[in-house]
Amino acid sequence: MEGVAIIGAGQTRYGDFPTKGVKELFAEAYLEMLQSVDQGLDPQMIQAAYIGCLSAGSGFQLGQLAPLLMGHVGLPHVNAVRIENACASGGFALYNAACAVASGKFDLVLAAGVEKMRDISSSKGRYWLGVSGDTEYERLAGSTFAGIYALMATRYMHEYGLKREHLSMVAVKNHRNAVANPKAQFRKAITLEQAMNGTPVAYPFNIWDCSPTTDGAAVVLLCNARLARSFTSRPVYLKGFGAASDYLAIHDRSSITRLVATRKAAAEAYRQAGIGPRDIDFAEVHDCFTIAEILAYGDLGFCEEGRAHYLLEEGVTQLDGKLPVNASGGLKAKGHPIGATGCGMAYEIFRQLRGEAAEPSRQIKNARFALSHNVGGSGGTAAVFIYQRGDE
Repeated sequence: MEGVAIIGAGQTRYGDFPTKGVKELFAEAYLEMLQSVDQGLDPQMIQAAYIGCLSAGSGFQLGQLAPLLMGHVGLPHVNAVRIENACASGGFALYNAACAVASGKFDLVLAAGVEKMRDISSSKGRYWLGVSGDTEYERLAGSTFAGIYALMATRYMHEYGLKREHLSMVAVKNHRNAVANPKAQFRKAITLEQAMNGTPVAYPFNIWDCSPTTDGAAVVLLCNARLARSFTSRPVYLKGFGAASDYLAIHDRSSITRLVATRKAAAEAYRQAGIGPRDIDFAEVHDCFTIAEILAYGDLGFCEEGRAHYLLEEGVTQLDGKLPVNASGGLKAKGHPIGATGCGMAYEIFRQLRGEAAEPSRQIKNARFALSHNVGGSGGTAAVFIYQRGDE
């Protein structure tokens, strides 16, 4: 396979933007991506685009979304495809783009994601999140997206001794990290007491355990690694990438305290990169609910089975810990614009590995390898990426 590098990345701020549609959000992230290519880029050199999106907002036609967005930024003739894989839409856009470059078919490929969630009613919002699971046997039977993950959390509590406080520790950590992130939706720290006593949602979750609905876009430009330094003196290399699926309904799985899709995707990414979990210096993981980050610790090999919550107790995943997780604030505080989330993780890692984390207080120093992890729904799909700093 050909080597793959990231040579540019852009992202909007995440939040509520009533005056911006998907075209405006996409264009904002696209323009920042162009500006980040420090040795310049003729956009006409881009050969293909994979754009992740779940719903795009109320009343929006999805069928031709990708060519619509590429035409809006002046690239109407690019080979453009929309990718939909629930909350992993952006991650699978990145995965398809990486495969397209690695195959040798294309040299310059855009991976992007965009979502407009804040202009829809609460009932419509619940619908779009609900279809990320088995609609017939889960949503129509009365479950919710939060309810499915709440079942995972209570089972983890039963099997491994997880306490309600551990869930809140994830929320506190990620909100603290988001304070210094100018792109984050919620830039306000919360106390453990606040996180423990939020409005109930689905036991054991309260409002502080749940990621928000969010508008936003992210764009990443991938390049054949042999050509990368003709565009930037500081590329970031995609050393490994894996993707996998699992049963969509959790009642079909052998366990609901581990995500097999994540484990298979991670194994593929580690094998391709030639490294293991101990080599990762920091990670952006999928924390749509606080339990999701705790599950990720085990599924990605950061700890032994059932001991994920001890990483929180020992401060391992704090910003100043041995393995910082979600320095951006994660989905929990940075925000979760579904289609953009996976590419937004890549944007964060690209900036961190280039020493461009915006605020010195959240810059991770001397990092060589990083990992991002994007999950679809309750674990029906997952994509994992391993990145390497480009000055080696």
